[in-house]
Amino acid sequence: MFKQKLGTQTLSRRKTIAIVANSSWNIYNFRLNLIRTLKQEGFRIIVIAPVDEYIHYLNETKLVKHIPVRHLNPHQKNPIRDLRLSLELYRIYKSYQPDLILHYTIKPNIFGSLAARWAKIPSIATITGLGYTFLKLNWVNHLVTKLYRLAFRKVEKVIFHNEDDQRLFIQNLVLKPVKSTVIPGSGVNTNHYRPLVKPDTGKFIFLFIGRLLSDKGILEFVEASRQLKSLTQRAECWVLGEIAPQNPNAISKENVLQWMDQKHIRYFGKVSDVRAFIRKVDAVVLPSYQEGMPRALLEAMAMGKPIITTDTAGCRQTLRDNKNGLIVPVKNAKALLQAMLKMYQFSESELAEMGAESRKMVCDKFSDQQINSAYLNVIQQAIGLITVSKQPNKQTLSGHVNE
Repeated sequence: MFKQKLGTQTLSRRKTIAIVANSSWNIYNFRLNLIRTLKQEGFRIIVIAPVDEYIHYLNETKLVKHIPVRHLNPHQKNPIRDLRLSLELYRIYKSYQPDLILHYTIKPNIFGSLAARWAKIPSIATITGLGYTFLKLNWVNHLVTKLYRLAFRKVEKVIFHNEDDQRLFIQNLVLKPVKSTVIPGSGVNTNHYRPLVKPDTGKFIFLFIGRLLSDKGILEFVEASRQLKSLTQRAECWVLGEIAPQNPNAISKENVLQWMDQKHIRYFGKVSDVRAFIRKVDAVVLPSYQEGMPRALLEAMAMGKPIITTDTAGCRQTLRDNKNGLIVPVKNAKALLQAMLKMYQFSESELAEMGAESRKMVCDKFSDQQINSAYLNVIQQAIGLITVSKQPNKQTLSGHVNE
């Protein structure tokens, strides 16, 4: 019988991968490159996520089936609804019987992993960041830790975007080291995000990219900007990102209006393509309290920009201090101002050298080809398309195997 070859598989044994996230927005912004890679390798793809305005991703990704989810609300704390979510996902998993399920974001990671366990379908969870629930030591943090511990008992693998988050889960006994690995982010298309000629604006522009949340460091950025404006008229501070009132750490619209009225920042709202803005600026700043792997910084680095960021999980992995940017303590507007002043005083050649190092780092470690290849390797191991060597190896704390 003739078998048409599709990637590494044949039609007679094609495997189905389900990808589960808390929004179509998440799929559109972070998973399309992986979906394309998996389809090229011959996998069937099912996407399971709530429908929002980003469902148009289906126009760009042919032959992907999207299954809507009714009971997945990422910001709602309702145990009854979360139980309904688990049962809804269980019914979907039993109906479609995928060979492997990839979970992303908190609720799919927890309640989806439980549902996959009940349906007896192997699953992989990806911790893209710990979020605001891990920034405060309270009952929510304690509960979420217990839920993760329960959910991850039977997963095939838990993928982290940085070693700090991985270490925290292992030390808190949420999972065993052997079940974890690090893949640094969702990958950046280095052809799409590439250096472009910077127009002469007559200004030195710092750019913040991110949702307007306090834990993204926007308050520190605005305070540093306010002081910077009093020291030099040539510097400008721009902000890109949506106001997210549903988030507990959201900045109010009134605050944003006040900052704009007082000329502390120039706010451009949420944009679909950040490249036109990154092109015009001299440096990108993200003084976040904690990240998984900050996509905004990686995109700016791929476009050859120096960065300023904080010495915290996810952020520190993007920076070689004084090589491609400057690093500052978390929640320290004074230190951030000093770093911005220091970068402001760099010569054009020094800035260009830092930007070149940023680009090199992304090409060496964070490109979508490297990230997708690492994911494909974990996926193929999980469903038995490739085998792991059974020879004795030393296991590190982080769960990596020393070759």
